[in-house]
Amino acid sequence: MKVYDLHCDVLYKLAGTEQPVNFADSPLLQANKEALKAGEVALQVFAVFVSEELPKEQQFIEAIRQIEFFHTEVVGKHEDVVAIYEWEQLETLKEGQIGAVLSLEGLSMIDGDIEKLKLLLSHGVKLVGLTWNGANAVADGASEQTERGLSMLGEEVVALLNERNIIIDVSHLSDKSFWDVLPKAKWLMASHSNARTICNSPRNLTDDQIKALIARESPIHVVYYPLFINAEKKPVELVDLTKHIDHIVSLGGKHVIGLGSDFDGIDQFIVGLEDASKVQNLVSHLLTKYSKEEVGGFTSQNLIRYVKQISEVEKRK
Repeated sequence: MKVYDLHCDVLYKLAGTEQPVNFADSPLLQANKEALKAGEVALQVFAVFVSEELPKEQQFIEAIRQIEFFHTEVVGKHEDVVAIYEWEQLETLKEGQIGAVLSLEGLSMIDGDIEKLKLLLSHGVKLVGLTWNGANAVADGASEQTERGLSMLGEEVVALLNERNIIIDVSHLSDKSFWDVLPKAKWLMASHSNARTICNSPRNLTDDQIKALIARESPIHVVYYPLFINAEKKPVELVDLTKHIDHIVSLGGKHVIGLGSDFDGIDQFIVGLEDASKVQNLVSHLLTKYSKEEVGGFTSQNLIRYVKQISEVEKRK
């Protein structure tokens, strides 16, 4: 069953290694092309993530480097990896092809300059997280304890993303930032977050947040990182991840659930889900609890239904 994965950190690894890494089959990558194909991943979102510890003047250059790796190493060298610049391209992907989407994970790298953001967006970015875990000029991230939330610049950023029909990713926002963004954003999703009721992490969504996203029919893609699944259990198993899906379903969210692995951004793994090649293990497990149609929704169809709405709006522009 084909899978759409809304988050990985392959670009961060490609740009961060001293020796060249081959996206095709490098064992250093949990989501290399060979693994994606083995796991029947037909759409992969590649995040541009820049460490907040880098000096400010280097962060934007690093973001550009990662985008260059996307164009040259991920897409440029592989005819069967197709850059997705418009969501309607998903309908034209052929059997065996992998759609590749660019996203931004945090906007620390723009350093308060919205013109830098416009330049990054010009490369075909379809999904933007305003923060990573810390605060930046746009908003507060999940690890922040302040009540600042979305800044005035953040409101300008949200308006720009709305104008361009770019999805705002809430996965790393602080609670205050989430509630600030919710009424202002045209398109929303959580690309890699679980349920806080099941695992009490600030990176997970509260029931109220889940219900608010469901009310907007905004996708919620569960993440495979054990510390966001069950921080008190070792090893974490597929059944533990399923508890998050069950909980979102219980809140009325069956039609918004998706998958967001965080491969190449994690160093702990669910047993049987150690890299992208093992994703069908999760699919098989879900099929023991849910119908084929429901699991197909989780793996791809829920997202397709959502982005079709975006495509229809763009056609009317």
